[in-house]
Amino acid sequence: MSYADPPAPRRLQPGETPPAASGNALLVPGGQATAWVFNPEYERLVTLWDSVMPEMRKISELLEQPYTMARSTDTWNAAVAQRYIEKISEWRTRLGLYRQAVLTAISDEAADTPRWVPSTSGAPHAYS
Repeated sequence: MSYADPPAPRRLQPGETPPAASGNALLVPGGQATAWVFNPEYERLVTLWDSVMPEMRKISELLEQPYTMARSTDTWNAAVAQRYIEKISEWRTRLGLYRQAVLTAISDEAADTPRWVPSTSGAPHAYS
């Protein structure tokens, strides 16, 4: 079964740099230069996504094997087989909804979380 997963949070890429300085007062508080760090909260979401995906794949595979076997006429061909297939289909649907909910929650949180945040240390300050 294939899924249309939401976009995953992007890892820090080699050579990726923080936002460029601009005239925006929000990016340069008090007119001083700001040091930027990759947001640890965003990195947490990347790690969470990476830990959830293998588990989702494993659960999908565990349901897929009995579903495929149950649909085969080599396994059985009776009314009980149809009920068994329907039950597994229901579980596959529930898994798809659960997967969509979990991954969408992570993806939405990542979309609302800035990749870079001003550092509380390392920025040049007067009298430091």
